[in-house]
Amino acid sequence: MKSLFLNKKTKYMLITTAQKALENVKSGNKIFIHSVSAVPHHLVNALVARADSLKGIEIYHLHTEGDAPYTNPEYAEVFHTNAFFIAKNTRKAIAEGRGSYIPVFLSDIPKLFNQNIIKLNIALISVSVPDKSGFCSLGTSVDATLAAIDSADIVIAQINKFMPRTLGDSQIHTNRINYFVPFDEPLQEVSWGEPTDEHKRIGSLVASLVDDGATLQMGIGSIPNAVLAALGNHKDLGIHTEMFSDGIIPLVEKGIITGKYKKINQGKIVATFMCGSRKLYDFVDDNPLVTMRRVDYVNDTSIIRQNTKVTAINSAIEIDITGQVCADSIGYNMYSGVGGQMDFIRGAELSEGGKPIIALNATSKGMSKIVSHLKEGAGVVTTRANVHYVVTEFGIANLFGKNLVERARELIRIAHPDYQEELCRSAYERFGQHRLISF
Repeated sequence: MKSLFLNKKTKYMLITTAQKALENVKSGNKIFIHSVSAVPHHLVNALVARADSLKGIEIYHLHTEGDAPYTNPEYAEVFHTNAFFIAKNTRKAIAEGRGSYIPVFLSDIPKLFNQNIIKLNIALISVSVPDKSGFCSLGTSVDATLAAIDSADIVIAQINKFMPRTLGDSQIHTNRINYFVPFDEPLQEVSWGEPTDEHKRIGSLVASLVDDGATLQMGIGSIPNAVLAALGNHKDLGIHTEMFSDGIIPLVEKGIITGKYKKINQGKIVATFMCGSRKLYDFVDDNPLVTMRRVDYVNDTSIIRQNTKVTAINSAIEIDITGQVCADSIGYNMYSGVGGQMDFIRGAELSEGGKPIIALNATSKGMSKIVSHLKEGAGVVTTRANVHYVVTEFGIANLFGKNLVERARELIRIAHPDYQEELCRSAYERFGQHRLISF
């Protein structure tokens, strides 16, 4: 190990290798791994390389991109992953019992660390190169990472020249980090390809609900990107969202995203993490337009509601004819997580002129996503009382203020035509009102 003195304002940085730094890990430790595209893969690989000398390690993380080798079957007795949100790289391990899902709103995750409900031993993070004042940046993911850093006994950071220097809560001084491991590797990039005709239709319909001057929350994926692509004629939109991707860049360049009418963080794009292409990471690098904040700020309904016309665009795995939204599981099988959907659905509800929107394809793999009842074991992420707008490629349903029969009629109207008759029969059996089938 060696230390490097930066300047008179900073303390010494302890520079070492991943192998040396990971010697601090002991059997039974609880370890946090930085999120989404900020996963420090070099440190993770060094941790897994120590598997023969460890057992009973509990790993905690949000959504992560890239390989997750600690979930491999051969390490089942060594590592157990605990996901606050399930991504593709951990889904199989959780389904097979080598990992677990922790149901929690994204806005509440920092509490688990701050209140020592989960006491961390080690935090593995990825940071930008320190500036002349000794500040690094958490770059593409702030989320619950600051709380994890405060909780952990030891913080090990991978210094990566590819990590953009984002501003806001992402700034962290070197004196809060115990070990620095210089290792450069490109961040994980994610692309959703060209939107389908159905996605374009959904995007156009959702865009028709977006008012000029609205503040948007959207996820990442084909439908949110299709919505953003359909907003080319809008004016003075703002962004306050837990996550975003490349789709916002053209709208910024065209002067459509200005944040002019935001009541808080006016003129700023506010987020807690991001995921996309290298172009996105270059866009946010040292960009004062983008403010990265803690997830317990970004997803706090009391913060969200302060902006007017908050338009929250979220998706679902399935929705029943009364408006119950399942977004985390397929029957008993956990697929993703509660995430921040309810944080923003409720925040948009409470915003003056706000619009909570659930947008989804009418079908998936030859099955209707609008169903008579949710699958056995499926979780309700957003209650029927919170759902307002539902959009498929077949239209827009507004459930707010509707009774159960009226809700069923609205949702059946925007279901795929091949399934409408079956849904009508189920609704008639459930509610016993023949007027239900009249559209």
